[in-house]
Amino acid sequence: MRHMLRTAAALLLIPQAAFAACGVSASLPLTRASYSIAETDQGVGVTFIGHASFLLETPGHVTVVTDYNGVNIPEAPPDIATMNHAHSTHYTDHPDPRIAHVLHGWRDDGKPAQIDLTVGDLHITNLPTNIREWGGNGTEYYGNSIFVFETAGLCIAHLSHLHHLLTEDDLATLGRIDVVMAPADGEWTLSHQDMSKVLDQLHPRLVLPMHYFGASNLDDFLDVMRDRYRIVRNPTSHTTISQATLPDQPEILVLPGGF
Repeated sequence: MRHMLRTAAALLLIPQAAFAACGVSASLPLTRASYSIAETDQGVGVTFIGHASFLLETPGHVTVVTDYNGVNIPEAPPDIATMNHAHSTHYTDHPDPRIAHVLHGWRDDGKPAQIDLTVGDLHITNLPTNIREWGGNGTEYYGNSIFVFETAGLCIAHLSHLHHLLTEDDLATLGRIDVVMAPADGEWTLSHQDMSKVLDQLHPRLVLPMHYFGASNLDDFLDVMRDRYRIVRNPTSHTTISQATLPDQPEILVLPGGF
């Protein structure tokens, strides 16, 4: 499936730093996240909550939960929640009212969602993608979004319920991606072989598996990937990622947590 893309990530400029922008923007005005060069070394806290939900915390203490579903949630409400609606486990109609920004990766009118939000030292954009219609063979255009989180000199992409390979236009829009949160179920999103092709397209230095429904399914994904990625199993569901600590060779970091 190929799709038309109508949105582009905004360009982030960091004075006196060599970091490339996360995306290409020929039509949107520049948006700058407000963080300093020193903060790029502090790192982003990442906690795997379960299913497709991660809690991110920036050096400036902005928090976001990916694919917020009202079940896999942290103790305190995040500042931002992103959602996708391929399945009810990736969104909720009743998010915590204390969440200041609830970002839908789809639009009810069928048009592509366009996200360009800066909160503190976090800049969020999205790439609309298509999904298979539930219970049929049709296509729901723009039903999913890849959210890109830009902070501390990092470009972090959450693929959510991606159902197809990316086009050249998609890759140009996404730009440099350092970290990918990738579904590893092998069936409901993409096969393990096709997901490996998507990761080959993106060339991230770090992959965080999610959405894998059990240890054996995760192991199948790792078996497909281990010839190109070093496999590391983290002892806890939390890690801190920075430009300084990104691995020298491509790595899959498994964070234990709910499936």
